[in-house]
Amino acid sequence: MPRPYMPTAFLFAFISLINLSQAQNDLSSADLKKLSVEELMNIRVSLVSRIPQPLTQAASAIQVVTGEEIKRSGATNIPDALRLFPNLQVAQFNSGAWIIGARGFNTTFSNKLLVMIDGRTIYTPLFGGVVWDLQNVMLEDIDRIEVVSGPGGTMWGANAVNGVINIVTKKASETQGAYVSATTGNFLRNNFEARYGGKIGGKTHFKIYGMHFDRQPTTKPDGNKNTDAWRLSQGGFRMDIEASSSDQITIQGDIYSGKRKTAVKHSPMNGQNILGRWTRKFSEKSDMSVQLYFDRYFREDVPSGASDRMNTLDMDFQYRIGIRKTHNLLWGLGYRVVRDFANFKTQNVAILPPKKSLDLFNGFIQDEISLSEKIKFTAGSKILHNVYTGIEFQPSARIAFAIRKNHTLWAAVSRAVRTPSRFDRDFYLPAYSVPPPGASVAGGPDFESENLIAYELGYRIQPNSASTFSLSTFYNVYTDVYSVEALPGTLTYQIMNGSEGKAWGFEISGAYQLTKNWKARGGYTYFDKNLYAKPGHTFNPDYLANDSKHRAILQSIINLPFNMQFDVVGSYKSKLIQTIATVPVSELLNYDIRLAWVTKHMEISLVGQNLGAGQPDRAEKS
Repeated sequence: MPRPYMPTAFLFAFISLINLSQAQNDLSSADLKKLSVEELMNIRVSLVSRIPQPLTQAASAIQVVTGEEIKRSGATNIPDALRLFPNLQVAQFNSGAWIIGARGFNTTFSNKLLVMIDGRTIYTPLFGGVVWDLQNVMLEDIDRIEVVSGPGGTMWGANAVNGVINIVTKKASETQGAYVSATTGNFLRNNFEARYGGKIGGKTHFKIYGMHFDRQPTTKPDGNKNTDAWRLSQGGFRMDIEASSSDQITIQGDIYSGKRKTAVKHSPMNGQNILGRWTRKFSEKSDMSVQLYFDRYFREDVPSGASDRMNTLDMDFQYRIGIRKTHNLLWGLGYRVVRDFANFKTQNVAILPPKKSLDLFNGFIQDEISLSEKIKFTAGSKILHNVYTGIEFQPSARIAFAIRKNHTLWAAVSRAVRTPSRFDRDFYLPAYSVPPPGASVAGGPDFESENLIAYELGYRIQPNSASTFSLSTFYNVYTDVYSVEALPGTLTYQIMNGSEGKAWGFEISGAYQLTKNWKARGGYTYFDKNLYAKPGHTFNPDYLANDSKHRAILQSIINLPFNMQFDVVGSYKSKLIQTIATVPVSELLNYDIRLAWVTKHMEISLVGQNLGAGQPDRAEKS
C-alpha cells in the first residue's frame, strides 16, 4: 500500500465562540489560573490507582495535558491532542486513521495501548486496538487527558500493556450556557460545533451538543490525491445529578454517522453509546462506584464488501475502604459482553466464524500500605478470564518515597498481557466457508496472550510553584509475542507466539511558568528495543514495529496585550529506518502556530499546522 503524503499543510481557521452563560472572570486572571503550573500539580488523577490522588504523588510515569493546553495548541481532534504527549508516538495513516502507541510496537494494528473516554473502554477485540475515526469528542469539552506510559493491567485489564490513555470530559455544571464554533481550512473543512448546557431544579445539570466536520483527502508524493476523504456528524448529551450529599449520578451518550471515501465509493460508519455511573461516598476513606455502558459500532468497506458490527455491554463495580490508618484497600469486579459480526464478503480474507461472543470476566484487588509517613507500598493484581486463553493474572508492586515535600522517588514491577484478538485466532487468507487446512495464512488456534514484565524507576519534583519536572526509566521484557510462520512441510503460514525481546528507555517531562503571561511545557523520550525470533522459530520481527528512538515536544503559551494569544508547538522525531514492513522516513522537525483574539464571549483564531516540515508526521507505516 503506498504511503499517503501530506505536503506542508497550512490550516486557516476562523473560530467563533459564543458563550451566553453568566459573566465570567476577567480573561487574563481566568486564563492564568487554568494554565499555572501550581494548578496543574494539584490536579487529582485517577488513572494510576483508580483513586483520585495529586499528580505529584502518583507512583507511575503519568503525564497530564489540560483542556486549556489542548485548546491553545490548535488541535482539531483527539489524535492531534495526543501529539502533545512526548511519551506517545502518533502517526497519521490516512485522512481518518491514526497509529498511536507508547513504548514501542507502533504498527498499523497497534494493540498494546488501552484507551478510555470517561471510563468507557474504546478498543475493539477485532484487532485489539482503537478505531480512531469512530472516537470523536468536542475538544472544548475536554477537562484533561491523562496518559500512563507503562503497564496498567492491574487496574484496567487486558491490552493495557505499554500504556493507558484516559480522556476526561468536563462535568455538565462546567459547560453551562450556549457555545457555537465554526472552523474552515485547506484540510479541515466545514467544521461546526454547538452545545447548550442548563439546569433542572437545584441538583441536576445537563448539556446537549452536536458537531460535524469534513476532512479532505491526503496527498501522495506525486501530488495526486488519495481516496480517503472523511466526514462525520455526531451528537450527544450528559446529565450530572446530585441525588444527595453522598450520591452522584452521571448519564451520558453519543450517536454518530459518517462516510469514508474508499476507492470509487463512500463507505459508511455509524454507532451509539450510552453510559451510566453511580458513586456513593460513605466517608473520607470509603466509597463505591457502579458503572454500566453499552457501545455499538458498524463499519463497512464498500468496494470489498467487508464489514464489522460490534455490540458491547460492560458492567464495572469497585469499592474502597480504609483499614486503620495504614491501609487503603480497593477491590472490584467486572463483566463485559461482546457480540461481534465480522462479515468479510471479499474472497481475499475472512474472519471465521463471522459471529462470535467474546465475554470477559475480571476482578482486581489492590492494597496501599503506608509503611511510614514518607513511604507508601502498593500491591495488587487483576484476574481476568477471556474466551481464548482462560484465566490471566496481572500483578504489580509499587513503592513511593517522599524524600521531602514535592519530591517523590518511585519504583514498580508489573506484569501485563495482551489477550488474543479475532485477527490472531480467526483470520484466514484466502477466505473459505470453513477453516481450510491449506489456507495461505491462518489464525493460530493455539495463539496465547503476549506477556510483558516491566521494571520502572522514576523521580518527580516540584522545586517551586512555577516549575515541575519528571523522569521515568523503564526496562521491558516481552515473551510470546506475535509471529507469522510457515507450518513445517506446508505452504500454510500460521499466527504464532514466535517472537520475544526487550525494550528500554527514559522519558522526561516538565512545565515552567516563565513569567506571569508565559508558560512552557514539553518533554523528551528516548526509546530502543531488541526484538528477535524465539528458539525454533523463523519470524522476522521487523514486521512488528519501526519506532523512533528520539521524540521531543515543546509547547509555548503566551498571553499578549489587547486580549491576544500567541502559541507555538514544536515537535521532533528521529528518522525511521527502512525495514521489510515499512518505508524509510527522515527525521521530522515540525511546528504549529496559533494566533487568537479572545474576549469574554468570542474568539477568532488563525492556526497553521505542519509548518516548516518538508515531510510532516503523517502515515509513517506502509
